[in-house]
Amino acid sequence: MGILTSILDGFVKNILTKPAYFIGFLVLIGYLLDGKKWYDALAGFIKATVGYMILMVGSGGLVNTFRPILTGLKDKFDISATVIDPYFGQNAVTEGMEHIGRSFSQVMVLLLIAFVVNIILVRAKNLTKMRAVFTTGHVQMQQAATAFWLLVFCFPDLGQTKILTIMAILLGLYWAVGSNLTVEDTQELTDGAGFCVAHQQMFGIRLACLLSDKWFGKKKDQSKDIDDIELPGFLSIFNENMVATAILMTIFFGIIQGILGKEYLVAQEALKVEDNFFFYILTSSFSFAVNLAILQLGVRTFVGELTASFDGIQAKLLPGALPGIDCAAVFGFGAANAVTIGFLFGALGQFLAIGLLFLMKSPTLIIAGFVPLFFDNAVIGVYANNRGGYKAACLMPFISGLIQVFGSAFIATYTGLAQYGGYLGMFDWATVWPLFTVIINNIKYVGVAIVAIVLIIIPQLQYKKNKEGYFIIAEDYEKYKEQVKNR
Repeated sequence: MGILTSILDGFVKNILTKPAYFIGFLVLIGYLLDGKKWYDALAGFIKATVGYMILMVGSGGLVNTFRPILTGLKDKFDISATVIDPYFGQNAVTEGMEHIGRSFSQVMVLLLIAFVVNIILVRAKNLTKMRAVFTTGHVQMQQAATAFWLLVFCFPDLGQTKILTIMAILLGLYWAVGSNLTVEDTQELTDGAGFCVAHQQMFGIRLACLLSDKWFGKKKDQSKDIDDIELPGFLSIFNENMVATAILMTIFFGIIQGILGKEYLVAQEALKVEDNFFFYILTSSFSFAVNLAILQLGVRTFVGELTASFDGIQAKLLPGALPGIDCAAVFGFGAANAVTIGFLFGALGQFLAIGLLFLMKSPTLIIAGFVPLFFDNAVIGVYANNRGGYKAACLMPFISGLIQVFGSAFIATYTGLAQYGGYLGMFDWATVWPLFTVIINNIKYVGVAIVAIVLIIIPQLQYKKNKEGYFIIAEDYEKYKEQVKNR
């Protein structure tokens, strides 16, 4: 028993929660199940792992460069506020659990059990109608930590076994249902790349696509795709994605860094006294375009290996399933400028909402964190542009920005997490999970049952809407397109 526990613990710590190795592991298993030679499988493992590491370099570069800039506003003006960011949120939960006498190790157990629940639900897809396996390990850890806190808030006196059982079922359902929600939209966006999104804004993606279809889909000719817009004269430089990104980021972060001032940044050792402030702004802003290009290279490197190898897993272990991966993978598809536009309009929505909280004297003020600011809203911008053109790409991230702030302020105050200075803050955790928490907190076990039933029903409704093509779109996209063409 001790050996088995050690193996499981090692798997969780070194593979499941390390997305690069987990993706590589899936590719290795997939190729072996598909009958590939061991050296071909090994090559696939290396390529997928390295590709994901490249993505993480780009993603980490974006976060590490700009998180201090945004949180600097909190320090500069001595604002007591909650930072909406997955890493700040996880730290807040860790501190909070120490205060209430709970161990963070329980979160790791929760993660593993919930992942098993996700696999079981997908294995029984003919009954559950769930087609996606959540494979984004670092996101799973963040969500397991936050979900654990929310449930402990609802059931403060519940024993460890009972609370882990309830939470594992709810979280496993959320992972399976949420990633399943993005299957159709992602297959359409990527022209059948063979993956879906498993991240923090899965319900947000579906909602953005739904609203984009409803408000702009029928008028797509009046709301052109961002990449189809040809700007005249000197504005034509914005037709090039890298140039547009660099210029817009220089303006955006130049304003924020100007507010912070050179003296503050020197004190934070971000630059030296003798450094030129203008060129510091220019360098940090241009690095946005650099890291975005690196991120897209990583996507192109590992996505092909993952989707090719997953055929073996589909055939032998999880028939008809798709891997749910990091939302950053979609940046390699769709309109390139939609990423920048989504980020900027999402930021506009967040800053407006923060200002309104201040004016309304909210008990919890919010500081924008870079991860929700960029990854939620840029992703939503890409999907919205694909479905409703540039107007949708502007409006949907803006709405998302408002929701992120207002929803996070509410739930952080409601559950007491605000006092520890952070909350996860991503779209689903500012909408879906606050609703779940309120329901469960007010009607306890009945609330748990209601939430579970609602989650179970969602894929059934998806299936009912498109019975003929529901499984084919995940298994054979070309066949699905032919099917749609012949209707």
